[in-house]
Amino acid sequence: MNEKQTTNTGSVGSGEEQNSKRVRPTKKQKELLAFIEQFIVEHGYSPSYREIMTGLNYTSVATVALHVGNLIKRGHLIKRDHSARSIEVVSPTMFAEKPLLTNEIKPAQEKWLTEKVEKLFQDIETQAIATPNQLEDIAVVLAALRVLGLESVSQHFAARLAAIRKTQAK
Repeated sequence: MNEKQTTNTGSVGSGEEQNSKRVRPTKKQKELLAFIEQFIVEHGYSPSYREIMTGLNYTSVATVALHVGNLIKRGHLIKRDHSARSIEVVSPTMFAEKPLLTNEIKPAQEKWLTEKVEKLFQDIETQAIATPNQLEDIAVVLAALRVLGLESVSQHFAARLAAIRKTQAK
């Protein structure tokens, strides 16, 4: 076995090597990846180069081989050496269009979070002495509220936390 082959999959190049070379695929490469992924979902096995050629309206199997080779080099595909129908998409739907994640909280979520933090405070306030871990946990939750954009809620609870710390310091 040569040094570029891995023992578990037989693919060329190590996983770290492939991940470091990973570059966003071009539009044509995305089409090819999507076709291969969809074919595998529908049929349960990888497409042949000829099936890829006809499915994507390429004029030559050599063109398919060139594109597949480039995707293997970029780390988007894995192919076992000298095996028919052995193409695998490294991370299916990795390049699918995903909505932009924001930290916008809906009113119902804000209410739920506020109730959860209120419950934490009630648990601490009913005890004679709060443990340092409990106080630290609440401080972390309040910081998370600020990150989520709930600054006013965080400030309200921060005042309560300061009061608890002050009474316990006595």
